[in-house]
Amino acid sequence: MEIIDSVLTNPEAFQRMEHHEVFAQLRQEDPVHWTEEATGPGFWSITKHADLKLINRDAEGFSSEANGVNIIEFNDVESGFDMRGKIMLMTDPPRHTRYRLLVNKGFTPRMIALIEQHLRFRTELIVDQIIEDGTCDFVTDLAAELPLQAIAEIMGVPDEDRHLLFDWSNRMVGADDPEYQSENPDEATMAAAELYMYAASLGEARRDDPREDVVTKLINAEIDGDRLTQEEFELFILLLAVAGNETTRNATAHGMIALMENPEQLAKLRSDPDKFIDGAVEEVLRWATPVLHFRRTAMKDLELRGKQIKTGDKVVMWHISANRDEEVFDDPFVFDIERTPNDHIAFGGGGAHFCLGTNLARMELRLIFHEIVSRMEDIEFDGDIERLRSNFIGGVKHIPIRFTPAARKHAEGQTVNA
Repeated sequence: MEIIDSVLTNPEAFQRMEHHEVFAQLRQEDPVHWTEEATGPGFWSITKHADLKLINRDAEGFSSEANGVNIIEFNDVESGFDMRGKIMLMTDPPRHTRYRLLVNKGFTPRMIALIEQHLRFRTELIVDQIIEDGTCDFVTDLAAELPLQAIAEIMGVPDEDRHLLFDWSNRMVGADDPEYQSENPDEATMAAAELYMYAASLGEARRDDPREDVVTKLINAEIDGDRLTQEEFELFILLLAVAGNETTRNATAHGMIALMENPEQLAKLRSDPDKFIDGAVEEVLRWATPVLHFRRTAMKDLELRGKQIKTGDKVVMWHISANRDEEVFDDPFVFDIERTPNDHIAFGGGGAHFCLGTNLARMELRLIFHEIVSRMEDIEFDGDIERLRSNFIGGVKHIPIRFTPAARKHAEGQTVNA
């Protein structure tokens, strides 16, 4: 098991895609696996679908707040960026329940429906920007653009600022990747601080100039006289900017890789996008699983598959493994846009922390893939895929592609670029 442990703790192994074989072995031989750490207390790996759902739904027994949600130990107390108990991702009920009830005011079906038509038009413009060229970087030119513009639209961020969100989120989640880091070891913390200050200024602007956007809704959200504090608002905007950008961008990128590597599935989707798009989106989400893991801290003793999890133990739920669980998915390493049932847990295994942006993410994926398969012919790789060096986010940085050039839908003056 020493080789397995060296993979689980090595971001480069995930970058090389070595983790799937390791998790397949763990699911078969040791589904609740203990790993010793050189600089930490060690952790349990939860690799089975049923076990992940069990733990994820037991917020009382397994805390997101006690020690954060990452494998690495929380070390931002001295820097002033200890977000435990403050940012929604790192809170437990009842604090989490109250927080979620308030922020839900900004994510009603009505609010999402209001932006869908607008995002459909933006999706057309995004494809217009590259359709005549015949080549592009799929990640930066296509996969990244719609989530950025969606978050900018939801938050009321000016178009010219959307790439600030791209830069901040890359620096925060790419803490282990040289492409996104300077020589400063605190680069991720600096990016978080910059985004935090931007959120503060955005909130101040909406107090002076209310608009029909989520920021305004969040500032004014109230339940029985209770409102978000300024700090809670600013941290939620930080979470929204990063989570809403990174997850959908990487799901789109992984989905396009899977479609190009499985041309019969791409041809099927292209043959009738309206018929196959919903199934394709669900399979893309299962296949991609952009958030590879979340960590919990055990608040009680538990025996699971013969292993004794003790109070205080670090417990790591590997979503990427659960979404390949052979007991749940037939031929889990086959990409099948007609897979049914498809009980994936890309949005979490239910419970208090089920992803707030589920409907938004599905809508964005439907829009971008429908537009791509309807307009871009003969898509193929035009260089090497470059993946993120991380065992937390299953990220893709660059995918050079080529395709048959085609005509724009809209006049060149109708641009999405700043």
